Amino acid sequence: MNWRLLLVLLLAPVFVACQTTRPKAAEMDRIVVSRDGRGFVFSQTQKPFHPWGFNYGNHGRLIEDFWNKDWNEVVSDFHKMKAMGANVVRIHLQFGKFMNGRNTPNAHALHQYKRLLQVAEETGLYLDITGLACYRPSDVPKWYDNFDTRTRWIAQENFWRAIAEAGASSPAIFCYDIMNEPFVPGGRRKHGDWRSGSLLGGYDFVQFIALENRHGTREELAHRWLAQMRAAIREQDTNTLITVGMLPWSEKWHFLSGFDPHKCKDDLDFISVHIYPEKKLPAEAMECVRECAVGKPLVIEETFPLSCNAPQLEKFLYDSREYATGWIGHYDGDSLSELDALAAKHKLKLNQAIYREWLILFLKLHRPFLE
Repeated sequence: MNWRLLLVLLLAPVFVACQTTRPKAAEMDRIVVSRDGRGFVFSQTQKPFHPWGFNYGNHGRLIEDFWNKDWNEVVSDFHKMKAMGANVVRIHLQFGKFMNGRNTPNAHALHQYKRLLQVAEETGLYLDITGLACYRPSDVPKWYDNFDTRTRWIAQENFWRAIAEAGASSPAIFCYDIMNEPFVPGGRRKHGDWRSGSLLGGYDFVQFIALENRHGTREELAHRWLAQMRAAIREQDTNTLITVGMLPWSEKWHFLSGFDPHKCKDDLDFISVHIYPEKKLPAEAMECVRECAVGKPLVIEETFPLSCNAPQLEKFLYDSREYATGWIGHYDGDSLSELDALAAKHKLKLNQAIYREWLILFLKLHRPFLE
C-alpha cells in the first residue's frame, strides 16, 4: 500500500473528530417570524426563539478598534457571553470602517466581518447586525458628511448591499438593524450636521437620516428611507429579518424621532425599541412598550439599569413580557465571575458595579425569559 494512502487512512478518523468538534453553519437554524406574526421561531423545528443577549462592547471600545490586533479577545468575549446564557449578540458596524467611498466597500473590514460570522456560528450565537453607525465623530469620513441627502442615501444603500451580500449565506444572522436610533429632522439643519451633538462616553448614538424634509410628513420621509434601505438589503439577502433601532415613545414628546412603529411597521419584519426605565417615571417605560405593540414581534433591543436599580428593571422586564418577545442588554468585556473577583478585592469601579448588577439579573432571568 502506498505510504501516503496509509497515512491518510490512519489520520482520517482523527481529522473527522476534529472537524466535528466545531459546529458547522448548517447546524444553526435560521430565525423567522412565527406564523401568528407575534414572535420568532426556528425555521426548521418551529420551536419558539426569544432573543436574550447583549449589545457588544469591550471596555468602552468599538469592535473595529481592536478586532485587527486582538481577534482572540473577540472570540473570548463570545464564549463568555454564551456561557452566561446569551443567544443573541448585537454588533455595531461603523460606516466609516466599511466604506472607502460612496461606492467602494472596504475589503478588509468585510473579511473581518465574515470571520465574525464564523465565530458566531461556532459558538451558536445569533447576531443582530446594526449598521451605518457613526458613533465616534472623529471616525466619520468628511466626504460622507459632505454628501447631500440623496447621495448619502446611495452610500448607505451600498453599505447594506455589501453587508447583506457578505452575510447572506450565514444562518447566524438574526437580523439586520438598519440604523441605531435614526431621527427625522423637524426643520432644516446645517450642511454636514448629521448627528445629535450629544455625546455619551465620547459617542454620539443618534443620527439624522436627512438634513431637511421638503415633501410630506416626517413619518413619510422615514418610510421612504426605510423602504430604500430594505430594498438594497433584499437585493442580496432575501431571508434575514430587518428592523431598525427606535428611540422610545415618551409621554411628553410621543415619537419624537419621527419613527412611529404604527406607521413604519410594513417596512420592518419586527419592531425594535430602546428603553431604559426611569426611576422617577416607572409607568412610562411600560407605556412605551404598549405604544410599540403594533401586531409584530417586539424586541427591547437596549435596556439596562442606567436610570433605575436592578429590582426596578426586573419588574419592568417581567411586565414587558405581555408584549415583548426579546430583550437585549449590554456587555463590556467582563463576565460576572470576573466582576465578582474584582468585587471581592474591593476593586470595582462604578461602571463595573452597574454591569455586575445587570449580569446578576441577566443570569437570574435567563431561564424564565427563554421559556
